[in-house]
Amino acid sequence: MEKERLDREIIAMRVARELQDSDIVNLGIGIPTLCSQFIPEGRSVTYHSESGVLGYGPMAEPGEEDVDLINAGGQFLALNPGMSFFNSVEGFAMIRGGHIDVAVLGAMQVSERGDLANWMLPQRGIGNVGGAMDLAAGARRIIVAMEHTDRSGSPKIVRECSFPLTAPRCVSLIVTDIAVMSVEEVGLTLTEVAPGWTADDVQELTEPSLTVSPDLRDMGL
Repeated sequence: MEKERLDREIIAMRVARELQDSDIVNLGIGIPTLCSQFIPEGRSVTYHSESGVLGYGPMAEPGEEDVDLINAGGQFLALNPGMSFFNSVEGFAMIRGGHIDVAVLGAMQVSERGDLANWMLPQRGIGNVGGAMDLAAGARRIIVAMEHTDRSGSPKIVRECSFPLTAPRCVSLIVTDIAVMSVEEVGLTLTEVAPGWTADDVQELTEPSLTVSPDLRDMGL
């Protein structure tokens, strides 16, 4: 019987713990957009979108949606005091100018060196770059939030990315539905596992060899 995996909200909750007070953060499509719902109490994080908004809040409550105020995933956002609006040229200038502290992105593949592939599925011949390449090159820290395997059960954490790269050696932390791994100069270090999982369980679903932290612990959410 397969062990229980964490759901998308729990992955986002774990990633949100990485966001520090006063960080400027860009959240990508998918699981990353959920992170704005789980910022630890007492921390103030400013969210940026390349579509032209800075300082937005969590997702809007039912009945309070505004069709002109959405996040990268098309979800409705709540108004937030002090938020500002501008065109996408200025939004991308903020990224390229190195003003984004953390970008949380989804991925199709991440290599053991931190190479990121998240914009095209070759087997389907479709893809959308969006702001991912700019963020991967311009943000100070890249965190990937994703499921550990694809729909067929194949590892998404691989020795070498076979999908077209978004950017090389840009990812610093990977949070999945079964583990947390840091990207080091010598490869991947397993630091946390989902409740009920072991380091061996995670290794079986991961292509590159993992270094297990001596302080390995449960994700403990």
